[in-house]
Amino acid sequence: MRVVRHLARRPERLPGSVLTLGNFDGAHLGHQAIVRRAVARAREAKGLAVALTFEPHPVAVLTPARAPLMLQTLHDRLASLAGLGVDVTVIQRFTRAFAALDPEAFVRDFLLRHLELEHVVVGYNVNFGRDRAGTSETLRTLGARLGFQVEVVGPVKAAGDGEQVSSTRLRALLQAGDMPSARALLGRPYTLRGRVVAGDRRGRTLGFPTANLHLRAGLLLPPDGVYAVGVEVDGRMREAVLNVGVRPTFAGRQRTVEVHLLDFSGDLYRRWLVVEVIERLRGEEAFGGPEALRAAIARDVARARRVLGGGS
Repeated sequence: MRVVRHLARRPERLPGSVLTLGNFDGAHLGHQAIVRRAVARAREAKGLAVALTFEPHPVAVLTPARAPLMLQTLHDRLASLAGLGVDVTVIQRFTRAFAALDPEAFVRDFLLRHLELEHVVVGYNVNFGRDRAGTSETLRTLGARLGFQVEVVGPVKAAGDGEQVSSTRLRALLQAGDMPSARALLGRPYTLRGRVVAGDRRGRTLGFPTANLHLRAGLLLPPDGVYAVGVEVDGRMREAVLNVGVRPTFAGRQRTVEVHLLDFSGDLYRRWLVVEVIERLRGEEAFGGPEALRAAIARDVARARRVLGGGS
């Protein structure tokens, strides 16, 4: 997938017959339905599928106090779009000046000036332009006048409870630690990606060595506690236990994210790990000392094996 930044600085128009636009943070089932429709239309037209996304999140620019925690880094968002078949992703820097464009100016002076646009695919609840005044109907009206087709994808319902898939609902489920329900909205486990950094090696002294992960600031983390997870190492998914929290048994104050890989003894320092969060095992607890904590971790490992299918 080709990535284009600073679209307005390009001297030529970017070829592409089908465009979809949005934040696509989390790449949940609703996003997937929209992007897959755009990719299918592009393949039919023998053109390019182009995704337009924004960085930083518009709410972080317009009302910073209400800015949501992000579900993905930009790197992971781009990887998700590439995995869905997008040919070109345009990263538009979101500023107050850009937000001030009225809906027609956004389409006429930005999209059509820089893209060879024939077809646009959007979600039913899309908003664009100053004060979020542009809607899917606005886009249809402009398309009829300016010469491009518009296709609107309706809401997507989650399997099981039939509730509507949305980033807001996904964040609420993750913040509640409901990983199975979050997975139903994503169509896959929720993932964290971080680099292994030096820790205090306390886990090793307890018999359960951990890899401490450094994650980008501003990412949504599940609530403090212990989780059954999978960790990709050298192309193989390994069973593991994840701990998120301040380690109250040792009077810790700084929140850490650390993972213990089951039946693994390799060196992970400075490596990037992708963690699939499967199920919350328990909340964070303060134990009476190292021995009580060691026994609790052993129980966590045994339960994680059962959850992940590795037996007891």
